[in-house]
Amino acid sequence: MIGGFMLSYRDLINGLKDLGIAPTWPLLVHASLSAFGEVRGGADTVLGALMATSDSLMMPAFTYRTMIIPEVGPANNGMVYGSGEKTNRMAEFYWPSLPVDPMIGVVAERLRQHPHASRSMHPILSFAGINVEEALEAQSLEQPLAPIGVLARQGGWVLLLGVDHTVNTAIHLAERAAGRTQFTRWALTPTGIVACSGFPGCSDGFNQVEPVVESFVRKVQVGEATIQALPLARLIEAVTDLIEVQPLALLCDRADCERCESVRAAGH
Repeated sequence: MIGGFMLSYRDLINGLKDLGIAPTWPLLVHASLSAFGEVRGGADTVLGALMATSDSLMMPAFTYRTMIIPEVGPANNGMVYGSGEKTNRMAEFYWPSLPVDPMIGVVAERLRQHPHASRSMHPILSFAGINVEEALEAQSLEQPLAPIGVLARQGGWVLLLGVDHTVNTAIHLAERAAGRTQFTRWALTPTGIVACSGFPGCSDGFNQVEPVVESFVRKVQVGEATIQALPLARLIEAVTDLIEVQPLALLCDRADCERCESVRAAGH
């Protein structure tokens, strides 16, 4: 509540306008509905405000429930082979109608369900969007984050609605550009189990990027949530430069993090 009132569509529109976003800028959005507090109309209101702000909108539509852990696989792959007996039994086939993982949030699921939305076909790391067909079509099993690169070349921005950089997938694209170790994961599909290379590492340490982006990030408070906006191309360039100079930058400090430990073992 704000002064006893629920956050409204107009509140969201005004906050997004305060960021100075032009309607022609494609947006990559990560959003937490609960971070705003009470919103009149819920996720539909947030999505409506985003669609009124930008002509082109994209969000992750990831489906981790399709993942399979094999008994054996390549070395230094950031996982324990043979540890998926339970999760493998619960794995689901990837279909374009498969709901977005709850970890990604209800706003992304509302976008996936929108009648004008399209979805890419990656069985784990798909994206959904409106008026971003070129970006969605750029994705492949080997280049799962290619849609973000397309938006960056188009002058796109990333919006973090009530979330921090630990969910900022554009940073993963910068990691790849800097030559950081990538991984292989496997997904269950109607045509069989497929290998998905180019899978990104851990993002738990990504808030360490804040001093690097401080000079060009835009922030506004809307309800209980902070919204951050960053130009994708500049963000990717800045993080790529950081990792090239500091190969172990932005890794998390958890001793049990298999992906970060694999990066450290590889030295980049």
